[in-house]
Amino acid sequence: QKKVEEEGEKEKELYEKFQCYCKTGGGELSASISAAEAKVPAVGSDIESAEGKLAQTKEDLKTAQADRVAAKEAMAEATAIREKEAAAFAAEKAEADTNIGALKKAVAALERGMSGFLQTPSAQVVLRLVQSRQDLVDMDRQEVV
Repeated sequence: QKKVEEEGEKEKELYEKFQCYCKTGGGELSASISAAEAKVPAVGSDIESAEGKLAQTKEDLKTAQADRVAAKEAMAEATAIREKEAAAFAAEKAEADTNIGALKKAVAALERGMSGFLQTPSAQVVLRLVQSRQDLVDMDRQEVV
């Protein structure tokens, strides 16, 4: 019997707690629903704003990628031009160095009064140089030849 009474009291306490919850919980639940409904437009505008930012960011990304591709192409073109110019310079420098060396040998031979200078390889280089130069006057070219 005592056990049944204890169980009855526990049930009564639980019932009173449930009744209290029903009386106060309804008001709290209504307040929570009202607050959530008030937030719906704000959340909707936040979503629209975020979608707008996302679209702008995607557009910026496409632009940046296109700019990057264009920059890489420009760098590749500039590098190719630079390599071509460097190769042309190297070839011209080598030819100029050869010509300078031949002229030095020719001057040294002429200073020594070397006879038969025109038969030396250095003289042949000087002759080719004089004949190939477009900026020499024909009369000067004929004097050397």
